[in-house]
Amino acid sequence: MTARRLAIPDVVLFEPRAFADDRGVFFESFSQPAFEAATGLQRGFPQDNHSVSAKGVLRGLHYQLPPHAQGKLVRVVRGAAFDVAVDLRRGSPTFGKWVGETLTAGNRRQLWVPEGFAHGFLALEDGTEFLYKTTSLYDKASERSVRWDDPDIGIAWPLDAAPILSSKDAEAPLLPAADLFA
Repeated sequence: MTARRLAIPDVVLFEPRAFADDRGVFFESFSQPAFEAATGLQRGFPQDNHSVSAKGVLRGLHYQLPPHAQGKLVRVVRGAAFDVAVDLRRGSPTFGKWVGETLTAGNRRQLWVPEGFAHGFLALEDGTEFLYKTTSLYDKASERSVRWDDPDIGIAWPLDAAPILSSKDAEAPLLPAADLFA
């Protein structure tokens, strides 16, 4: 498995090494030692989440505040998604900046989105299945969101039409009005 830090160095892209033969493909989808070596962090993952989305569904930008802040290790197991992490840590040199990567079932990439970041994705194909390993359990009282189209963040979503949004995501606050990390 290879790991590469992105333009925001706390966000890491993992690419597994796949072994293919006439029987199919085998790859290691997670290794705790490889994760710790690449991120410098020791994290447990007490919860896995799985979503299925139609093409054009945009989920995000979501995060949880302390003491239930969530880091997420995410991947696509069917279809394709444009995945985004936004730094919401006040005082960070990359505060309000974003990075994005295309994750597909075929490229098997995984993105580490640390605590202190908002996360979102756009499904690029119908039936896109997205898996999340989280470092903290879901806590409704800690859940927050920022608007997907916040002009201060300026995410370049690969949209060919208006996205399909939940009412919660459509009504999320802009960055200046959002509850953020200290």
